[in-house]
Amino acid sequence: MRQWIAGALCLLAFGAQARVIDAFDSTDGWKVIQSDQVTGTLRNADGGVCLDYDFHGVSGYVGLQRDVALDYPDNYAFAFKVRGKGPTNDFQFKLVDASGDNVWWVTKPKFAFPSEWTQMRFKKRHISKAWGPSEEKELTHSAKLEFTLASGEGGKGSACFDALTFDALPPQNDAPLTGNLAQVGDAYVIDLATVRELGGAILQWAPEKQSGDYTVDLSNYGSAWHGGYRVRMSDGAEDFVAMPEEEGRYVRISPAPDFPGTLLRADIQPLAFSASKNAFIEAVAMRAKRGDYPRGFIGEQSYWTIVGVDGGREQGLIGEDGAIEVGKGRFSIEPVVIGPSGRATWADVQATQSLQDDYLPIPSVHWQHPDFKLHITAFGEGKPGDARLVARYRLTNTSREPADFTLQLRARPLQVNPPSQFLNTTGGVSPIGSIEVAANDMRVDDRIVRFSRAASQMEVSVFAAQGDPLIAPTSHSPPWARDPDDLASGAMHYEVHLSPGESFDVAWVSSLGGDGELDASNAEARQAAVALQWHDKLDRVKFKVPPQGEHIANTIRTALAHMAISRVGPRLQPGTRSYARAWIRDGAMIGEGLLRLGREDIAKEFLQWYAPYQFDSGKVPCCVDDRGADPVPENDSHGELIYLVAEMYRYTRDRALLEQMWPHVVGAVKYMDALRASERTEANRAKNQAFYGLMPASISHEGYSAKPMHSYWDDFWALRGYKDAVEIAQWLGKDADAKRFAASRDQFSGDLQASLRTAMAQQKIDFIPGSAELGDFDATSTTIALAPGAADAILPPGALEKTFERYWREFEQRRKGEREWKDYTPYELRTVGTFVRLGWRDRAQSALDFFFADQQPRAWNQWAEVVSRTPRKPFFLGDLPHAWVASDYVRSALDLFAYERPEDESIVIAAGIPADWLKGEGIAIEGLRTPGGPLSYSLREVGDKLVLEVGGGITLPKGGLVLPWNGKETRVTRVPARVEIAR
Repeated sequence: MRQWIAGALCLLAFGAQARVIDAFDSTDGWKVIQSDQVTGTLRNADGGVCLDYDFHGVSGYVGLQRDVALDYPDNYAFAFKVRGKGPTNDFQFKLVDASGDNVWWVTKPKFAFPSEWTQMRFKKRHISKAWGPSEEKELTHSAKLEFTLASGEGGKGSACFDALTFDALPPQNDAPLTGNLAQVGDAYVIDLATVRELGGAILQWAPEKQSGDYTVDLSNYGSAWHGGYRVRMSDGAEDFVAMPEEEGRYVRISPAPDFPGTLLRADIQPLAFSASKNAFIEAVAMRAKRGDYPRGFIGEQSYWTIVGVDGGREQGLIGEDGAIEVGKGRFSIEPVVIGPSGRATWADVQATQSLQDDYLPIPSVHWQHPDFKLHITAFGEGKPGDARLVARYRLTNTSREPADFTLQLRARPLQVNPPSQFLNTTGGVSPIGSIEVAANDMRVDDRIVRFSRAASQMEVSVFAAQGDPLIAPTSHSPPWARDPDDLASGAMHYEVHLSPGESFDVAWVSSLGGDGELDASNAEARQAAVALQWHDKLDRVKFKVPPQGEHIANTIRTALAHMAISRVGPRLQPGTRSYARAWIRDGAMIGEGLLRLGREDIAKEFLQWYAPYQFDSGKVPCCVDDRGADPVPENDSHGELIYLVAEMYRYTRDRALLEQMWPHVVGAVKYMDALRASERTEANRAKNQAFYGLMPASISHEGYSAKPMHSYWDDFWALRGYKDAVEIAQWLGKDADAKRFAASRDQFSGDLQASLRTAMAQQKIDFIPGSAELGDFDATSTTIALAPGAADAILPPGALEKTFERYWREFEQRRKGEREWKDYTPYELRTVGTFVRLGWRDRAQSALDFFFADQQPRAWNQWAEVVSRTPRKPFFLGDLPHAWVASDYVRSALDLFAYERPEDESIVIAAGIPADWLKGEGIAIEGLRTPGGPLSYSLREVGDKLVLEVGGGITLPKGGLVLPWNGKETRVTRVPARVEIAR
């Protein structure tokens, strides 16, 4: 039996030395802090201070802050009372140092303020570093204290505070939690010798007697008992009992009178044992047989991919081992096969992965076992607002004899998204409060899973009963269960007799949004129909490449699918779990890839959805989600919005859309002018000449989250925005605006050029730095100076080449194992496009080979946001797949075939194609979108010549098409064309 019992917040009396920081008799000393368009006011009420807030439909924060200097002892605790009303938001208790840059906090996501005064207590161990450049990990001194609400549901309401105190505590006792076990009457008592913090117990009962129900209580003195953790329907043997955030000297286990048992051993567990449900299940899993729990719960990193429809409202996941998560944060369905050799889980088979036709977003997992093969396939069907997740299973007898098999499909309160994923959507445990099964249906809380066949057996169980219900539900249980621990489980069993080579098929379907009819029949035919739909969406640009280039082309197509599936309606997102929100920088760069691949419809929908979130000031929010526009300054955002507006017009000539976006362009330029004016001051020039005229310091592309910097990423995007704003005004015939924008562009370009020279001289470096302050090397970010920034003309001579020569040296050292590294982000795929533009054809291919080796799993054609050198050691990987990374790949991979060169207004073709690809039939690309229309050409080796054939249907730019080969350039100025080039 395994038991989780959520305990109430432990509120203990303070010692006599508790310091009153604020009795909240008045609002004196407190001030409201708030982000753009969020409001808050303070008032006294009922003996405390209340913050009345209103988020006004935007994302952001509001709170109250006061100066209070505190020095911290070895151990301590804060306490205060809270009450309030309003929607749930993230509640944050913050401690800030004198610089204001370093912040420690306790954060309570989705916090609902109680209606009555309730005391909260935060100990030293609850307080962690939130952000800041200081290397100090432990808080020793703070200057300010804050209570903050960060938008969750947003809305308006009030948050009230009273009786803020600070208490010095004895040092934390980390000694082992050992004590004497004694039987006292009908109960068992463990004496820990002193009051200790603890998190639960592992109880070992005599195997011949089961205890049934029992209660676990705690006491400091052996008289007054608290806790009251009730364990019901224990099966005896080994019981895990979670008691989160508890304290006591004595632990008492009291079996119910009707079920006496003999307790042999009681191992009291530390706080970490039940610090979360994930921690608790991990503790259980580590003692279980390998395969009984997913990899993520036993100290191994797992990988997965998404399943859904283009623009759907929800996405499922399928794990590399075959479990399928039915929706964001939801339960999973996991297969087990019982055959002639016994029970087989993911740990007993060889699992491989594939995509239908090598690139469609229809993923499969294949189990290979001496007795059988199991093929698991998942796909999304339908449309946004009415979509379904369909899963298929084919079990085949691969032995030489007829055999009986049981395919178990088990609903478990565990996500495919593992516990190591902690941002926004915490992976791991997914609560199941109730479960009910019928012949073809399984209802899990509010979600129905409908199966194509009636099960031979159906099982449900609560977590506390029947051995370990997560791995072995009882066949004698009723067809429904309600679990007070929210860890119910269930299974459908399919018992079949199979001759050698014979197969058994079953499928299920569940909703991915909408109330449409659930029908699990004809799954194979429906999969074929979905495949045709994806071919139509992914094959608009056609590639003909030799075998060594097929993975490049296939990954382009899969990346396009992942960008389409990862979005929610019109909202382009880098991910579906950790990063389920829209950033304009991601959207702008994803948008370019979409336009080049013929999905201008998605780019247009995103632009029209995002632009109205622009603040009244003209500020473009860095990101937008269900809470509204985020006010955090990231000063690349303004230029990125303008860039996407311009790209849309270049590729579509949609004048109505351009006119619709014009006010947003004007607002963004106005805001950028105000930002750089704030830096064009003599005081700033005196402080550091390199800051003069730039975009102000920001966390930028989150590369400077520790402390905002003057990021050149922001400046390159701002310059691109100014350039595009001039063109937009010219396209619309707004000559006065074009002239004004051009003046801003030229002034900013000059200031940026001077800043780069100054910063490089100050730092004594020959490469382009990431920021003006640090002189930091960040080649991945510097790529945008070349594309899409088109700022190479203002860069110090030779600096671009030296930047990427250094990157290449360090890349080679990493690849050869000559350089230590822990992890990297595949945003580095941008360097492939840079290599192509610099004429480094071979380096581009070598880099791609390296990055392809880190696709997880490779057959699913995807990258996570973070790649680890130790891929099976658990780590936070961001999202998988990551759609912004996918867009970086798409743009770089397409650059191999064609890219725009602004300096001579040409399109450069085949600059990244290796020579060995041109043998035999060579290569061809058909329908690659450009601002002049679709580009189609073929290139092959014929004898001692290269033969280039270019199709019509494209309006060539002023500089025509350029084919670089063997140090020379061949220019094509008319199409269609056939050109022979001496090798």
